[in-house]
Amino acid sequence: MKKRRFHDSLWKPAGQAVGEHRMIREDDRIAVGLSGGKDSMTLLYVLNEMRKFSPVKFGLHAVTVDLGFGNSMAGISDFCRGIGVSRSQVHTKIAPIVFEYRKEPNPCSLCSKMRNGALHIAAKQMGCNKVALAHSLDDAIETFFLSLFYERRIKLMQPVSYLSRREVTLIRPLIYVREKTIIHFTDTFKFPVVKNPCPQDHHTQREKMKLLVASLEEEFPGVRERILTAFKNSNPDYLWKRL
Repeated sequence: MKKRRFHDSLWKPAGQAVGEHRMIREDDRIAVGLSGGKDSMTLLYVLNEMRKFSPVKFGLHAVTVDLGFGNSMAGISDFCRGIGVSRSQVHTKIAPIVFEYRKEPNPCSLCSKMRNGALHIAAKQMGCNKVALAHSLDDAIETFFLSLFYERRIKLMQPVSYLSRREVTLIRPLIYVREKTIIHFTDTFKFPVVKNPCPQDHHTQREKMKLLVASLEEEFPGVRERILTAFKNSNPDYLWKRL
């Protein structure tokens, strides 16, 4: 019964994103980036439920990139066993490199590149042709404003993108889903969410964009959904490509 509460806010938009952008094809092997945060836990759960009822047969495997902060991943392992999804953990020294060796003044970019690289390599080693990332609608909107304000360009987070160098396709099934829905979902089902150990958490440029979007929503209720519609209606060859 609890799942039905989230039909319009979670299951419907996630299904629309997967269907509209043809994210999942027959016999796909999908590596789900599982950090243990609310977004990635929700993504894995949603894809696993879709797999049970979808006429399209596909495989799932969770991949956790350990950044080297030394935080416990026990809850993630229990969660994956509970829903019947296999999981691998990639151990790295990304955190020490970024914060201790390089002492990056703006560490997010380098950390993201190294983390994504480790995830993509692990996915290929396991025979996966796709990597699912847990970016939400809020993430997509914040990325748009980050590019506009800090990079002086218009750039959208793509629902589906092919990385030719890695020969892997990235998919974002939650890109139509609001962050507040994900928070409510994980709280309702009591997912064992792992606290982000990064010292930069809540102290980034993205956090400023999050506050900006929240203020816009307060001034113009429903603005996130209107921005999503604008993304969909944009020139597909210029901004948001449709496969």
